[in-house]
Amino acid sequence: MPRRGSTGLTDAELRLMEVLWSKRAGTVADVANALPKTLPLAYSTVLTTLRILENKGYLRHRQEGRAFVYEPVIGREQATQNAVSHLVRRFFAGSRDQLMLKLLEERGIESRELKRLQRLIQEDKS
Repeated sequence: MPRRGSTGLTDAELRLMEVLWSKRAGTVADVANALPKTLPLAYSTVLTTLRILENKGYLRHRQEGRAFVYEPVIGREQATQNAVSHLVRRFFAGSRDQLMLKLLEERGIESRELKRLQRLIQEDKS
């Protein structure tokens, strides 16, 4: 049975999305050239990954001459929200408060961050 495709972003997909979010659009060559030199990817790998991202609904393309120009359909904020929602559903049975409690238990939180969270909670109650 074939593996069901993921709608989330893999690490490699996220690297390409970061390039396109910053550039707003680009060809395969533009994206490949913008990647860190410490993590070079072959042109064909970038092309395949961009096509996967398009199939997942993160990108669309238009043709300019012989090249396809890819542009994000989903912004960074929406992708982040999707990832957090997936995490909450998968590991915390849909409970956002359980996620927050886990975060607070796992690492010390600075007083500045805690005050910001308290302010957000108070605003949410209003």
